[in-house]
Amino acid sequence: MPTKDAGLLGLRIKKLRKEKGLRQSELATTLHVSQQAVGSWETGRTVPGADTLNVLADYFNVTTDYLLGRPEKKKEKQNVELTDDDIIMTYQGKELSDEDREIIKRLMNGK
Repeated sequence: MPTKDAGLLGLRIKKLRKEKGLRQSELATTLHVSQQAVGSWETGRTVPGADTLNVLADYFNVTTDYLLGRPEKKKEKQNVELTDDDIIMTYQGKELSDEDREIIKRLMNGK
């Protein structure tokens, strides 16, 4: 069943195939599908199954989100600098008393 998403998927498959300098028949052979299947994907008449979509993503070194036209989610790691005070402020989610914090500070400093 053709949809707007199928059209975008098809355009991306075609673009990636052409960037690799492949004919539909060559891509079909690589994926073990028919040339007609590749042609149907590229025109948006049909869409590849989930397994084939994963193979396409791996082959073209892109994400399935990219192929499907979804925003690619990039997870950025954030490094947070914590001071000793930040680390010992809580224990199991509960704030420590001033006395407990002082004891922990002394232990951390070897005193």
